[in-house]
Amino acid sequence: MNFINNQNITPQLNGLSVDDKRAELKNYFHNTWTTYESLFALINNDEAYYLRPESLRHPLIFYFGHTATFFINKLILGKYINKRVNTKLEAVCAVGVDEMSWDDLNSEHYDWPNVDEVREYRELVFGLVNRLIDTMELTLPIKQDTLAWVILMGCEHERIHLETSSVIMRMLPLAHLTNQTEEHGRWRDCTQFSAAPTNELLPVAENSIVLGKKSSDETYGWDNEYGQLSVTVAPFSAAKYLVSNQEFLAFIQADGYKNPHYWTEEGQQWLNFTKTEMPRFWQKNGDEYLQRNLLNEILLPLNWPAEVNYLEAKAFCQWKSEKTNKHIAMPTEAQWHCLRENVTEDKPDYLNTSANINLAHYASSCPVDEFSAGQFYDVIGNVWQWNESAIDGYEGFKVHPLYDDFSTPTFDGQHNLIKGGSWISTGNETIASSRYAFRRHFTQHAGFRYVENLDGKIPLTPVNCYETDVEVCEQLESHYGDKHLNIDNYSQQVSGLLLDKVKEYGVSTSKLLNVGCSVGRTAFELSEYFQHIDAVDFSARYIQYGVQLQQQKTLRYTAVISGDIQSFHEVSLKNLSLSESVDHIVFSQGDASNLKTMFNGYDAILVEHALEKSYQPKQLLATLSQRLNKQGYLFVLTDHQYSTQHTEKENWLGGLKVNGENLSGFDGLSEKLQDDFCFLAAHPLSRVIKKNHCTFTVTTTEMSIWQRKT
Repeated sequence: MNFINNQNITPQLNGLSVDDKRAELKNYFHNTWTTYESLFALINNDEAYYLRPESLRHPLIFYFGHTATFFINKLILGKYINKRVNTKLEAVCAVGVDEMSWDDLNSEHYDWPNVDEVREYRELVFGLVNRLIDTMELTLPIKQDTLAWVILMGCEHERIHLETSSVIMRMLPLAHLTNQTEEHGRWRDCTQFSAAPTNELLPVAENSIVLGKKSSDETYGWDNEYGQLSVTVAPFSAAKYLVSNQEFLAFIQADGYKNPHYWTEEGQQWLNFTKTEMPRFWQKNGDEYLQRNLLNEILLPLNWPAEVNYLEAKAFCQWKSEKTNKHIAMPTEAQWHCLRENVTEDKPDYLNTSANINLAHYASSCPVDEFSAGQFYDVIGNVWQWNESAIDGYEGFKVHPLYDDFSTPTFDGQHNLIKGGSWISTGNETIASSRYAFRRHFTQHAGFRYVENLDGKIPLTPVNCYETDVEVCEQLESHYGDKHLNIDNYSQQVSGLLLDKVKEYGVSTSKLLNVGCSVGRTAFELSEYFQHIDAVDFSARYIQYGVQLQQQKTLRYTAVISGDIQSFHEVSLKNLSLSESVDHIVFSQGDASNLKTMFNGYDAILVEHALEKSYQPKQLLATLSQRLNKQGYLFVLTDHQYSTQHTEKENWLGGLKVNGENLSGFDGLSEKLQDDFCFLAAHPLSRVIKKNHCTFTVTTTEMSIWQRKT
């Protein structure tokens, strides 16, 4: 491929010379731009830009303009420029539809620009970015908060769409694409066809690996690539080759597409909707199968990899399992990395790679036994490889502020990783740390390898999704967020005051009951001081976050900045500087007004906003003395604000007129506790609930301290 050079690999962030690095960035930008336009030059008429061969994606005119508008939109957002080039075009070509469900057909009308307008726009953007590269301040290494990083982001983004646009072109009628003339000979595909080699399973030893790109890594990375996940991978066996067309054809001939037994529920729904009978790039002509490549249609090359979506690959694995009586699946991300460790090529300057990747050999797939990496073939390149793992952020994941919707929309358990790259993967896509994912029904230049899990289980790491429910997120931010309005974190205020009183009164710290623990921060703060804590809340949904942290996992939530704009937060006990030895906390879902009798024998009880949320606050209070040891201490935290949303008015403790006189919340509380408890003190606290970047609710609450009478 004569237009490929060493500028097709993402540059290193470091270097010895600023001038050399500036030249390298400029060359990389030029290579990115010209390679993209070379692909679109294959379209031989402007009408083809407006066709939609894939109903879940925009027509190609969108993608032709999209990558250029991306540069401008990110430069505006980062305040590196203050004037747009074409406001209308930058609006209509801003956001794609690559996250649509398979049955979410979009019939919305778009006022697409004409092709010449986009060509002129791209020329203007090309000139603007060139001037920025020539004049920008540049220091080494390149950091994520610099203009140079934004230039790299735009280049890597365009290289992603080089690939996705080629997939759409592969679906266009061939009449709309130029033939392989001498001018476009650089887009020639492979011409080697034969029967496929017999696949076999080869053993892979146990391995302990650490996934995640280090912040010190010297190549560009997307936000989901950073962080860390340590995994011990049990021994398994992996297929020597990618699944070939010939191997997949046996599944079709065994009526694999007609037998729902092999398909997941999602796969069955997709089959019923699409009526699919074979992979997207296959066609049947009488008794023969044909395969559509980028620029031609050929007899099905049996020794090339089968290109399918995840649902099809999963059905094949189910069929293969039944046929062989083995536990066959696609590899997890960690298992694929065990194979990837045998590939030594992962340098930004490699060119003559022994893999069908980086446009270095063909503009198509090639035989599955052409490129080896040790005992396995096509560990990288040829086609992407579907994984069983859904994409998720590693521990320590942080959203890049200039592209906050690159990764997080895919952290939903519905987007599976593809690994290894394809023949047209360039730049960041070619390195080991790259992480890309699609919905399971989407078509890419993607196939799969299968593995045998010897213990019969797919070793998946559970997906840690972002919580987006507004009410839950407000609780999480209140418990685990930073101080707001110069007011300390509320849970830290509560635990700090309680512990001061524990020391002042000499309270025993053997056993504590935390009623109304919500999402758990107060229990964690107190866990270093109490030998056992029962943390109870009526909401099982709240409790799950305490359990998640207790299991040494991270929890993630969003917070509203303004309108649809959100910030993304990740919490762990470690990054909160809290003890990670918290097995002595027992989180339970329970009705505070009707707790089981097992909850007794406590030295102290903290009632944490459970009264105003209870349907029977009086009943709740009536049982507390029975649960406390003699002379035990009761800490009641409340804002004394009762509402009919939670509590019938006749059950309110205060905020009422009784016999014509005002009954305050504290008076009502005292009336219910005075027979069994002695009042010791009361202290005000300030609670902040963040609604958005500009709006906060500040509540004055009160902690009252009581001691059980003998």
